[in-house]
Amino acid sequence: YVREPMESRRYVDATDHAFASAVRRNRSRAMLTAMAITLVFGAIVFVLWLGAHAVLEGRMSGGLLTQFMLYAALVGGTTGVIAEVLGDVQRAAGAAERLIELLDARPGIDAGNKQVTRLEAPPLVAVDALSPPRGGASVQFESVNFNYPSRPDELALNDLNFSVEPGATVALVGPSGAGKTTVFQLLLRFYDPAGGMIKLNSEPLADYDLASLRESVGLVSQDSIVFSANAMENIRYGRLNATDEEVRIAAQAAQADAFIQKLPDGYETYLGERGVRLSGGQRQRISIARALLKNPPLLLLDEATSALDAESERAVQLALERAMAGRTTLVIAHRLATIINADRILVLENGRLVETGTHEHLLRSSGLYARLAAMQFEVGAAVPNDPATSTPRIA
Repeated sequence: YVREPMESRRYVDATDHAFASAVRRNRSRAMLTAMAITLVFGAIVFVLWLGAHAVLEGRMSGGLLTQFMLYAALVGGTTGVIAEVLGDVQRAAGAAERLIELLDARPGIDAGNKQVTRLEAPPLVAVDALSPPRGGASVQFESVNFNYPSRPDELALNDLNFSVEPGATVALVGPSGAGKTTVFQLLLRFYDPAGGMIKLNSEPLADYDLASLRESVGLVSQDSIVFSANAMENIRYGRLNATDEEVRIAAQAAQADAFIQKLPDGYETYLGERGVRLSGGQRQRISIARALLKNPPLLLLDEATSALDAESERAVQLALERAMAGRTTLVIAHRLATIINADRILVLENGRLVETGTHEHLLRSSGLYARLAAMQFEVGAAVPNDPATSTPRIA
């Protein structure tokens, strides 16, 4: 936006203000210090003058005067130091007050102590042996109501009811603000519902230990997270005790091994802050490899391919196909061509479930889903099913 001059002025104004404040502080401190020194030594000189007269008049010995002056100097110097320390104590007290507030804060999420029961996959020995947990997890939303703390009068979810069977792939569709991302945040227990109940494997979500719950959920978000580390450590973040061979197998399954091998140092290549050395599709495949290595029974996909070009999207979708196999998957999707093969589609609007069914069933119902589809596909045209031209199963 060619705003360099404006930003430069803002920076100069801010630094000038900070400099002026520092000058005022140091000037005030210097004046107080000079005043303290003047008063202390003025008092000492005055006492010395009185003591000298007393010695001349024989009312006090010279040794006693010297002793008194030494004590007076010690007391005066100590008083000056105490004044200096008092200022530091006051600054520390302000900081300590905030620290005490933070230490006294208690989380609003009360965690249970149950562990999520999950079947561990066998060791990863080859791409074809990348076995997910058998069956996945079941999910139930029972009359769930929720509003964000910043919007207490606006329901983000309103009497939401649905269930997901183990191993099923369910897509969440709807306009922006319908509550799709809120469903994911509640499943991860970033928030608790205001009413109703969420269950995982037929047990209330609130009964589970938070670490156990989140260890059982894999998330591939639209904004892929890549850490400032090498490729090996980025993928191993999904399971810290994974071997190098298991990391490579997960990368192969996520269609990431080929481009990683072409990096200057292969898996030891530093990827830069937020993965700046990778393209969007490559960063997304790193995230998918991490989720595959974690091997969770419940996988959450939040528009995982929406920002990718066609070639990258194809590679990422092939990786997602493998990631979804054998586990329960919830998908947030705006591009409806990417969810036509989902086992079930949930259509949300204003926090309510307004439609549910398969792609073909919802198209025939002439409801919200059909209207959204009409805006994305030519009116009256069928969604392409030719493998050479259609988008693979899920994004």
